[in-house]
Amino acid sequence: MKSLLRFWIIGLVGLASYSCQPKEESKSDRPNIIFIMSDDHAYQAISAYDNTLIETPNIDRIAKMGMLFTQASVTNSICAPSRATILTGKHSHLNGKIDNHFPFDTTNVTFPQLMQQAGYQTAMFGKLHFGNNPKGFDQFKILPGQGSYYNPDFITKNEGNIRVEGYVTDIVTDMTLDWLDKERKKDQPFLLMYLHKSPHRPWLMAERHMEEFTQKTFPEPATLFDDYSTRPAAAEAEMNILTHMGWSGDNKLRPDVLKQLGIADVGGYDTSRFNGQMNRFTPSQAENFKKYYDPISEEFIRNYPNISQEDLMRWKYQRYMQDYLGTIKAVDENVGRLLDYLEANNLMENTIIVYTSDQGFYLGEHGWYDKRFVYDESFKTPLLVAWPGKVKANTKSDALVQNLDFAQTFLEAAGIPAPADMQGESLLPVLTGNTEKWTRDAVYYHYYEYPAEHMVNRHYAIVTQDYKLVHYYFTQDYWELIDRVKDPQELKNVYEDPAYAEVRADLHRRLDELRIKYKDSNEISNGYIDRLLDDALEGKVWGISKERAEEIKSKRSIN
Repeated sequence: MKSLLRFWIIGLVGLASYSCQPKEESKSDRPNIIFIMSDDHAYQAISAYDNTLIETPNIDRIAKMGMLFTQASVTNSICAPSRATILTGKHSHLNGKIDNHFPFDTTNVTFPQLMQQAGYQTAMFGKLHFGNNPKGFDQFKILPGQGSYYNPDFITKNEGNIRVEGYVTDIVTDMTLDWLDKERKKDQPFLLMYLHKSPHRPWLMAERHMEEFTQKTFPEPATLFDDYSTRPAAAEAEMNILTHMGWSGDNKLRPDVLKQLGIADVGGYDTSRFNGQMNRFTPSQAENFKKYYDPISEEFIRNYPNISQEDLMRWKYQRYMQDYLGTIKAVDENVGRLLDYLEANNLMENTIIVYTSDQGFYLGEHGWYDKRFVYDESFKTPLLVAWPGKVKANTKSDALVQNLDFAQTFLEAAGIPAPADMQGESLLPVLTGNTEKWTRDAVYYHYYEYPAEHMVNRHYAIVTQDYKLVHYYFTQDYWELIDRVKDPQELKNVYEDPAYAEVRADLHRRLDELRIKYKDSNEISNGYIDRLLDDALEGKVWGISKERAEEIKSKRSIN
């Protein structure tokens, strides 16, 4: 209760001080742009999409002020590549950031650079994920790599490396509001990138939410026990909640409990990695964590001897949802702080506000956590856009838009020509109701990070409103055809079904056309595979031993 009271007192005092400032409007006709992005925020965990799991009233405010996209998607469902696509307006194979392993090519031109050159004041706070000196920003304070939930470090433009005590979601918002109040130039339009670490693994919620969320029970998804029949790549993936999610790092069981019960820890967030997060706690933070999480371990000790594998899956799912959704509660609160500031300071009218995630996330669907596949829960991403006076309030769009489109959208809104090599399309026709100017009827997807943690086979796909045609390649070589209308849970591969022969042929033709349009090819894929395997054989790829790399190389096939 003390931490909750402290949070709201700080918020109210801060808002009061901000609200006392003279109300001002930008002197520029060009819109301000506030780009809010969380990490791994599933659309299923935003109540504007579905309130089954959680209520997010502040994020929902953006949808009520503007437009909610029901078919927004990413070009490559993994963190850093998605961010590179957003910044460059190019598919992964052209911007070079195909996965989390290879570095970002800093010779790429990004839309913030172009906006800065055109007179926009630019700032970034929070999680970039790659690079220590983001180009095109007048001010930045970013987390190194994945960053930490508690007492995080920051790489800053003007202060060097700093550590700030507190909870990362609150701190990033404090920095953002401080910049708006003290550094924003009133006679310049601005681009503000407000980027949250939450709800990325290991899902450490704020102290003020631990009591509430560790007691909650959530409904299970219908496909929690999917058997992956007809989908070999799904069966091969290593992101099953029961068998791959870490007992300590993910589900927060004390390491001594695992030792006492003779349970081997699993998953990328094992005991050693999680201890690194725990070691950042102050004594009071550690005590608060123990207060709410030790009882979970004690209860598990009592129940474990008689629990079935099916019930273990259900237990791990509940622990996952409690922590994952608990981190989102703080995101929603802090988005509310930002929106309140904008309203109090008359900054809503000429400001584009975007809320999105770097991709979707599995919340138990298909038995999974994480992302990567072209199946909807990871392929689709939340996208809510408000622009008062320009975008009609409380509207929805099912247009096939992608993170590829953000760069051109912001540049067009700002009156800045987009470079010819950007590959997206401006969303302004959709946002402003000129839908006859939006002609896209299919999108292209390509996932590359294999071999690596979670072992999701490489694949590329065409996605339309009705179908997905997917080619898995490398260690497996086969096709999937998903009927999105008749099979919304995406459980059945109908590629060999004669009833879909015409659909299959048409999608193959259109997929070939998209690969030509976006300049993708097997030759490009082969080059990336060779580089990754060389690094894996040298032990440079996270989660892959040299022995496993040798085994994978022997199975390689690409068509």
